[in-house]
Amino acid sequence: MTNLTSLTDRQAARRGERGTEALVAAAAAGEPLAWDQLIDRYAVLIRAVCRAHRLCDADADDVAQLTWLRAVEHIGRLRDPDRFGAWVGTTARHECLAVLRGRKRVIPSADEVAQPLFAEHADPEETELAAERRDAVRHALGALPARQRTLLRLLHCDSAPSYDEIGSALGMPVGSIGPTRGRALERLRRDLQHAPRSAA
Repeated sequence: MTNLTSLTDRQAARRGERGTEALVAAAAAGEPLAWDQLIDRYAVLIRAVCRAHRLCDADADDVAQLTWLRAVEHIGRLRDPDRFGAWVGTTARHECLAVLRGRKRVIPSADEVAQPLFAEHADPEETELAAERRDAVRHALGALPARQRTLLRLLHCDSAPSYDEIGSALGMPVGSIGPTRGRALERLRRDLQHAPRSAA
């Protein structure tokens, strides 16, 4: 992980981009471009961590979103901003382990597999449609710009921060959060309307 982080930083330096410490300071001050550059710079690292833990694409997407959520929450309090890449990698690893621990906790018994709860009321076609809808939503979320995805994640997580905290973290005026969320949801709605449907 350390080698990949160092390589990422060296490549950014060769492109003439700001150093990690400067980018972290700018992101903490609310500069949207700095967030975009951090996400572009370290997205590959997060994916590498997910691959190392053999997560499926959907779980990897969740880990990436949660990792950036943690970054939004903590970026102003990092002790070593120049080691942001290492922090991101460690955070992604913790989120991967949480996903894997969750899988172990939710292991149905043989009886539950043979006679799942309310199985007699479940319509197989409805169950299949629900799974397709979940996949379509995940795909549409993944197609959103990173900033809009982060905003939606922040607004809909269990312990949602205040609008002031979100605005400060993402460099958005509080008054633009609602309209930005509206545009993101409208784009999701359009994408879902035009998503290919499986043949009947």
